[in-house]
Amino acid sequence: MSDVLSQNEIDNLLQALTSGELNAEEIKNAPERQVKNYDFARPSKFSKEHLRTLEIIFEHYGRLLSTNLPVFLRKNIQVEVMNSEAVTYMEFSNSLSNPVLLGIVDFAPLEGNIIVEMASNLGFTIVDRMLGGVGEPLDKVRDFSEIELLIIERVMNSCVELLREPWENVVDVHPTLERIETNSQFAQIISPAEMIAIVTVNIKIGDVEGLMNVCLPFTTLEPVMDKLNTKFWYSKIVDKSKLGFSDTMEALISKAKIPVKAVLGNSQITVADFSQLQVGDIVRLDTKVNQELDVFVGNIRKFTALPGASGKDYAVRVTSVIREE
Repeated sequence: MSDVLSQNEIDNLLQALTSGELNAEEIKNAPERQVKNYDFARPSKFSKEHLRTLEIIFEHYGRLLSTNLPVFLRKNIQVEVMNSEAVTYMEFSNSLSNPVLLGIVDFAPLEGNIIVEMASNLGFTIVDRMLGGVGEPLDKVRDFSEIELLIIERVMNSCVELLREPWENVVDVHPTLERIETNSQFAQIISPAEMIAIVTVNIKIGDVEGLMNVCLPFTTLEPVMDKLNTKFWYSKIVDKSKLGFSDTMEALISKAKIPVKAVLGNSQITVADFSQLQVGDIVRLDTKVNQELDVFVGNIRKFTALPGASGKDYAVRVTSVIREE
């Protein structure tokens, strides 16, 4: 229905036409403005750019799964990202079958949880492989037992830990698996009308194929939505590639933990004396009080040091470095 003009609006329009401010032909030939429908029940919170970036993140995640899961299952595994879409949480929960495997994941430091949903045939295949079988799903679908859920939880914990590396270009997350639910009614982490992004991943374990859906609520990703674009993603990758190979290796090696021990001395006693040792007994060592101790890095004698204390803790002060081939 067209708007009804008031008498003042009609007069102003006629005056503008008479004075030449408006051209009737231009108004007649002006293209109609296209009106785009907007569904307030499904607000567009995830753009195509956001969904494409999520696909890139989970393509990286898929490569990690295909190289790490065979350690547990001892079978060839192929992972492929199928698609990503934005839907309401109600649509996601209504599409779940029964029984279902829902991993509730704490996505710290981001607030809220994400859900990793795995097809039941993949769950039974994982259980069969972990218990020494050939990795075949059940012919008849049934609920998972407590023992089966514990086995699946072990594998899913490893899958959740692998989420950290693909997301490090966006945010340093520390995902942890809180629990596994087999009923979707007990996994209401957000409002049913809230928008979520779903990334669908196809997993093939031997000859068994199934889908894994990762549910990412908008409320959880909202603080990092500006970083979910390919320009930001690739700029982070370029910054990392500027580091030389030697610098990268040095940085990785510097974080490796190695055992260090200081040997006070050695002594030899009989088995009979050793069996009768009590609190307060003294064992005589082959070193003197003022003698330097040997400090071992792993099994290599690397330093000499003098014993002492640092606050309430025992300590040694390095006196020399042993440089041997």
